[in-house]
Amino acid sequence: MRNNVYKRYNPGELPAAPAGRGPTTLLKLLLLGALFILFPLLSQAQANRSISGKVTDESGVGLPGVTVLVPGTSTGTSSGADGGFQLDVPATATKLSFSFVGYSTQVVDITGKSTASVALKSDAQALGDVVVVGYGTVQKADLTGAVSTLTPKDFNKGTFTSPDQLIQGRTSGVQVTQNSGQPGGAATIKIRGNSAVTGTGQPLYVVDGVQLDGRSARPGLTTAFGDSPDSNPLNFLNPADIESINVLKDASATAIYGSRGAYGVVIITTKRGKIGEAKIDFSASSGFSKILRKIDVLDASQYRQALTYYGAPATNDKGLSNDPLGAILQTGTVQNYNASVNGGNENARYRLSIGYLDQQGIIKKTDFKKYTANFATNLKFLESKRLGVDINITTNQFREQLAPITNNGDFRGSLIGQALAWNPTDSLYSANGQPVSRLGSSTINPVAMLEYTNDNSRVTTALASVSPYYKFTDWLEYRALIAVNYSTGIRRTSYDQRLNISDYQQYGYASVNTTELQTQQLTQTLNFTKQIATDLNLTALLGYEYNKYFYSGTGLSGLGPVKLVNGVSVPVGFGTYGLDYTNYLQYSNPSGRKISSFADPETTLQSYFARVVLNYKGRYLLTATMRADGSTKFGSNNRYGYFPSASAAWDISQEDFLKVEAINQLKLRVGYGRTGNQEFPAGSAQGQYTFQADNKGLGQLTNPNPDLKWQSDEQYNAGIDVALFNNRVTLTADYFNKRTTGLLYPQPPGQPAAPGGAVVWRNLDGVVVNKGVELLAGLTAIESERFGLTFNANATFVKNEVSGLPAALIIQTGALSGQGLSNVFAETIQNGQPLNGFYVPTYNGINSATGLYNEFGKASYVGNPNPTTLLGLGVTARFMKFTLTGNFTGSYGNVIYNNTFNSVLNVSQIRAGKNIALSEYQSGVKESLSNAVTPSTRYLESGNYTKLSNLTLSYAIGDVAKVVKGASVFATGQNVFLITKYHGFDPEVNTSKPNGVVPSVGIDYTGFPPSRTFTFGLNFSL
Repeated sequence: MRNNVYKRYNPGELPAAPAGRGPTTLLKLLLLGALFILFPLLSQAQANRSISGKVTDESGVGLPGVTVLVPGTSTGTSSGADGGFQLDVPATATKLSFSFVGYSTQVVDITGKSTASVALKSDAQALGDVVVVGYGTVQKADLTGAVSTLTPKDFNKGTFTSPDQLIQGRTSGVQVTQNSGQPGGAATIKIRGNSAVTGTGQPLYVVDGVQLDGRSARPGLTTAFGDSPDSNPLNFLNPADIESINVLKDASATAIYGSRGAYGVVIITTKRGKIGEAKIDFSASSGFSKILRKIDVLDASQYRQALTYYGAPATNDKGLSNDPLGAILQTGTVQNYNASVNGGNENARYRLSIGYLDQQGIIKKTDFKKYTANFATNLKFLESKRLGVDINITTNQFREQLAPITNNGDFRGSLIGQALAWNPTDSLYSANGQPVSRLGSSTINPVAMLEYTNDNSRVTTALASVSPYYKFTDWLEYRALIAVNYSTGIRRTSYDQRLNISDYQQYGYASVNTTELQTQQLTQTLNFTKQIATDLNLTALLGYEYNKYFYSGTGLSGLGPVKLVNGVSVPVGFGTYGLDYTNYLQYSNPSGRKISSFADPETTLQSYFARVVLNYKGRYLLTATMRADGSTKFGSNNRYGYFPSASAAWDISQEDFLKVEAINQLKLRVGYGRTGNQEFPAGSAQGQYTFQADNKGLGQLTNPNPDLKWQSDEQYNAGIDVALFNNRVTLTADYFNKRTTGLLYPQPPGQPAAPGGAVVWRNLDGVVVNKGVELLAGLTAIESERFGLTFNANATFVKNEVSGLPAALIIQTGALSGQGLSNVFAETIQNGQPLNGFYVPTYNGINSATGLYNEFGKASYVGNPNPTTLLGLGVTARFMKFTLTGNFTGSYGNVIYNNTFNSVLNVSQIRAGKNIALSEYQSGVKESLSNAVTPSTRYLESGNYTKLSNLTLSYAIGDVAKVVKGASVFATGQNVFLITKYHGFDPEVNTSKPNGVVPSVGIDYTGFPPSRTFTFGLNFSL
């Protein structure tokens, strides 16, 4: 009787082969299994036939070493020194594949042919034919999902701090809104509408396969004036290094990313080295910026007239004439330099780039400096060249000098509100040349605010990835990706003791805050690409992924020192020694000193995923994916979520009955998929505790919910792709219907309080539906050697609605700020309305009986903050060596709540000696200065706008003196003009006004104004 012996093996230790089954026996079994699999294919072998031809580049020069292969087989060869080749192929072969490093793979039809010649396109030129999808690429003709691809020729032109600005208005279904005019400020990106009840609703960003955290490491700041606007999490990337941006929109495309694909996926691919001698590319530009548009307030003369008109105190006339907003504005300068070197051979390619950007804001003492370096290399090993590795390293540091502007300033406002409201007849500077600062007054001089505030941040980021791969055969490849994204930020902020802020005057204030943000990722994939039967190709993907996220920070702040005078503490302050207060914070008053720190619970995400793509005769396409995500964020009973998708396409233009020369493509697509959402605070499903101030022990923050599960997003998509007349006319149209259920939300109002009063995260009943139509069209009207004229346009029509919430549940958000507006909300989420619908009283004008006092109806749903129509138009005109490119954007169907006019520029402010809006004075309606600042439809305005977002004129100089290659010069204008009826700085606005974790949409409150920028530059290669 034989004993069974069991042994536990350590990770990485391989067990010995059982007796009688050594390596020779195992090899025999493997060979036998392989023969069993291959026998049906071998039995179909028929006589071969010969085919020959030549492979060239786009200029007609022969390319040596090109791999020529019968797809799905191992039959192949390489082109010779002149690009020629000769190959015996099976009699049934209908296609040949040509691939070469640095060039796009091309497949040609050889049915009934004995020769085949092809001109390969370089990666940069052919990128539009290849679409980057999750964990791989597909030929555009094989695409079944809704994906938009943009390359440098499609990007917006100009100077940008982050790559998301490159695609604003350039593709359907994508709304990009700049939240702030501050250089480096964050943007809001919505793909196919708004569906975020909690969280940000931002898409997942993937850079060269690495999934980003979505947060910036710049420390936030909360002061006596409120919270500062966020920084853009993509600032660490240099737009000049971007090769392509692919936007995955429907669930059949995004489901491969499972729990992180609910709001769409933006895949950013950086540039790689090209085969050939070392080549240096250089670009330089400089220019200037001015404010795009001002808000009209009373000048000194109008102000004096208004004092009499409204019966305000005559003492409010201080006898001067000033422009407070103009006093804090400047003409900002911008400089941008980029250089790169790339080259290599088939076995080793490289690219190294560096960049420097210095962009001043249009407000004095604001600036954004960015230093970037990027290195990428692609290496192949072994004689067979089947072993390879791709290495990418991106490093960046950006430094910001920030204006004292907040999202939620109180009755004292923040810098822009202070400038708009400052009495234009009052002095800005005292006799000694110092800014006026009247201690004890709550009215703050904007010049003093700017002069006596310092706010500087520095963020350093390193993103490094190593991706080794091994090709077992021409149709089977293993690839791994090991990546780390580390970012750290420091922010130093101080308020001078001379500034009349009641919290800080005579003391001064200083704070130093630091944060660390780190993401670790391990991805392993196995890719299979093979012709498994006549005219049937299979592409399959199996993958495993592990992600880990860390976020922590510390803070130290303090008020200036005090001294005892007759037993009473008298402020001494930090003084005026010319040093920033943060440099001697240790001398702050111990009783006013605060130390803080935080560390979010570590979050891990473990995933398994698969994708299968079937292509039959190049005309019938089927794609199916499945992903299983396990996250530590969710309850113990629902750690794993499952996210399937399926899509199909029929390329009718490949059918014999539609072989029409004018039709290049006519493809129908349908798809369905489910994605998830885990965008809520880490650890919220578990019981969490927080340390309480003054040594009061622990306080409970959240109660556990072991049943908390994924928020689910289901989406249906139907589309059509049309290309006519040698691709001179193109059209893509999609209909989508997206349903979001299982809404993640903390402790709904009206339900019993959790033990201890802590929050419980639950899945709400309710549905958010976004449905609509996307259109993308292109027209090449003229294309000749001397002339060229092309148009591209996109349109998105989307409808948003909430239903199925508990009948008594109304979620409030959209917090309004300013004097008289504490704990006031302008938006709700409730059944039968769009998400974040405005819910305020109706303004009925002046009471007819008194003629002075405002009259309001009851609060109700009064407007949609979500645009229902988005438009984009691009025009490129070429004459000889001149090229003119213009891009227009537009947004329609939404309303904006003008919180600035509500709280800062309303008529009652003139009684307190502040300024008011010119439109209020010129309205022809005289109202009482004692009218309350009641939120109402009075401050709702149309958000419709049309903008010429950028206009570029370039001249191609060409080669100079056999050294400089491809030189060109250009002039670019950004935000050239704006057409709108909105009274604020810009209707493209989204001040963050959340209620806890519930975001807001479409509220404008004294933000950093946008600018109009003109730059001039040159590009050349060596």
